[in-house]
Amino acid sequence: MREHWANCITNFDDDVAGFIADYFANTERRVLLVAAAGFDPRSRRVSKMLADALGDRLSAYYIREDRPGATDELMKRADENEAALKLIVPNSKVFTLPVFADDGAPVGGARLVTKMAANPIGEGITDVILDLSALSIGIGFPAAKLLLEDCEATDGMAFHLMIVSNPELDDRITSVPSNRISPVKGYAPDVGLSSLEVAQIWIPQLARGRASTLTQIDAASERWYKVCPVLPFPARNPRRADDLLTEYQNELVNEWEIDPRDIVYASEKNPLDCFRTLSTLKERFDRTMEKTYQPQMVLSPVGSKVLAAGAMMAAIEHGMSVQYVETESYEFADAAPVAGDPPDMLVHMVLSGPLYEGYAAGIQPE
Repeated sequence: MREHWANCITNFDDDVAGFIADYFANTERRVLLVAAAGFDPRSRRVSKMLADALGDRLSAYYIREDRPGATDELMKRADENEAALKLIVPNSKVFTLPVFADDGAPVGGARLVTKMAANPIGEGITDVILDLSALSIGIGFPAAKLLLEDCEATDGMAFHLMIVSNPELDDRITSVPSNRISPVKGYAPDVGLSSLEVAQIWIPQLARGRASTLTQIDAASERWYKVCPVLPFPARNPRRADDLLTEYQNELVNEWEIDPRDIVYASEKNPLDCFRTLSTLKERFDRTMEKTYQPQMVLSPVGSKVLAAGAMMAAIEHGMSVQYVETESYEFADAAPVAGDPPDMLVHMVLSGPLYEGYAAGIQPE
């Protein structure tokens, strides 16, 4: 059990730059960054921050997700980001991963595992950083689990997560889902043998424009024991949760038949809030269903990467399933900032490493 995850080292916004400047001032620290090289305008920010602090002590693996429906405009933006990232981090490699097989099956996660096995973490690396900002769930989640396991198995190696989040920008990116529902690579735990009936609790993350995706997941599954949708609250836009309740009114009332008491609220800014909330929810279901049902929580994070990161931590820690519909293509007509939009939010987390060596003895990090 990773007990420190309930209160792990987390930095936000301006404090992220302060942590980077202080922590990586030690010239013995050498960093491998794993990030996206796609069309998203947030792709470069973490690389630039780290490169400014680390110089030639920074290396990177950039992942370019190849989707069949990509438009020429998005391909052009991805090409520009890839070229810029190579200049920012000269010691870098770009891996192009076809997300779908020839028959349309989503295989991006499996191909990532194969690619990482052929390109292991190099000698002398002290810190691995995964930038989830522009990675899809189908790629980012398997990468996080794989890198976490490698870091936990290596003495002295730390694993960090970083996210550049902008919910207003996310709302302007629309996606065309495939027609295949599948578990994310590495997130389909075996429920094991039990004499009890399995009770599946579905926890979909509500996000603007993702109703069709969640409807697909719901339609492909047997009837849920309970549905507990996740809403972003508190949120930067105080009305965001209300707007989502309005958008999903038909699904919540007519299709999923939600009891308002089953709605889950988690902070749009802090992944730990989502992690703690889902962990508490699991404990309650385990306790109330003991000797009656075998509860299995099924997560479907489709919106904010901050909420998704908290869900990912809960899935890893508690063996939860993650059901997902891979995206065939994105539409992003306006990449320019819109007047009045608030700035990006930065999140940094240390998930494992020497900073937690005293935790088991009751000495918590400052």
